[in-house]
Amino acid sequence: MALYVLACLSVLALTYLVNTTMITVFYHRALAHDAVTLPPWVRRFVAATGIWFTGLDPKGWVCMHRRHHKHSDGPKDPHSPVVAGIFGVLWAQLKSYEQTLVGLARKDPEYTVFVKDIEFDINVLNRKKLWILPYVLHLALALAIAIPTGLWALGACYFLGMMSHPLEGWIVNSLGHAVGGRNFDTPDNSRNNHLAAWLIVGEGYQNNHHRYPTSAKFSYRRHEVDFGYGICKVLEVCGLLKVRRETLIPAPGLAAASQVASESGRLGQVAAGLPTDSRRLSRS
Repeated sequence: MALYVLACLSVLALTYLVNTTMITVFYHRALAHDAVTLPPWVRRFVAATGIWFTGLDPKGWVCMHRRHHKHSDGPKDPHSPVVAGIFGVLWAQLKSYEQTLVGLARKDPEYTVFVKDIEFDINVLNRKKLWILPYVLHLALALAIAIPTGLWALGACYFLGMMSHPLEGWIVNSLGHAVGGRNFDTPDNSRNNHLAAWLIVGEGYQNNHHRYPTSAKFSYRRHEVDFGYGICKVLEVCGLLKVRRETLIPAPGLAAASQVASESGRLGQVAAGLPTDSRRLSRS
């Protein structure tokens, strides 16, 4: 029994790590904010396969997230607890995601302005209205584990780990803008929620992130732990990305006036979906 429980937890942890790595590293820190840069082949891989690992369209996710930064906790924020309430965020983020995909498919300037530097289109699964296929695939794999063996909990752990994004998004988007402390005075209600950060690889440090959106490292103080940044460093050693160290969040107490000025300028560009340097201009 103990071995079965350990196997279930291991499968859940592994599949959850795959899902969260795709979202926090590749969608969020790389595509949305250029906090890490990807080799062209990795970028193409994420564009083509990201939806199969997460159920979420990479370009649609980036568009919605940049809109969130642009209108953070205001009436146009796609998923703010200030607007929708903590529990209402779950529904708000779903509807906003659907509206974003429709807007991008129709080339609506209200949405396309945020992703001018993203050279690929929304995934073919969304263009052909086959968005359900990743869910069907992972459900089939979960049943393939469970039916022949009778290990239903193991199959459930596989599916829940791979398709955990609605709960991840709700925890970060709600608690990260409603409950927790603040290291920085930002114009929104972003908070540093330690529970959300521990559960979702550093994503809960929303106040830090909103102050320094182009930093690959979300933690600021010594007691804040960003597992997502640790994953970035491991992937960097493997040659899968490069951390932009010039835009990392400064250490507490250090003079960082020049970096603050740089961040403020880049925030305006990133929030508007504009290229932030010549490398990105060449891809747009």
